[in-house]
Amino acid sequence: MLVLSRQRDETIMIGDDIEVTVVDIRGDKVRLGINAPKEVSVHRKEVYEAIRKENREAAQVRPEDISGLRMSQPGSPADGSEKGAGSGPGGVKPTVSPVTLSGVRLSTPGQSSRPAPPPGTAGHDKV
Repeated sequence: MLVLSRQRDETIMIGDDIEVTVVDIRGDKVRLGINAPKEVSVHRKEVYEAIRKENREAAQVRPEDISGLRMSQPGSPADGSEKGAGSGPGGVKPTVSPVTLSGVRLSTPGQSSRPAPPPGTAGHDKV
């Protein structure tokens, strides 16, 4: 681990694109300002660990774990009606909306499914 000393308003560069500036020092707390490209995620470690945990849990979900989450709609066999098998009013096949399970957006075929960050952590953390 590299250990550097910096005073208020001094900056550390990480590569060519990331700047870490000491914004304030009060007692045993140091406030840091981080300037990084949008494609670089910046999180406090506890938030980063929570995201990793959710991603690991989401990777463990099997198709049979979510089979009971299908939404019943009028005309579908799940609602007990006798209308055509899997067809809704007017013979239109009902669509199933994406479902969120443990912070993960499960998608319908043809859509990507990316883990959703915990609430309040979209993009970068606030200091």
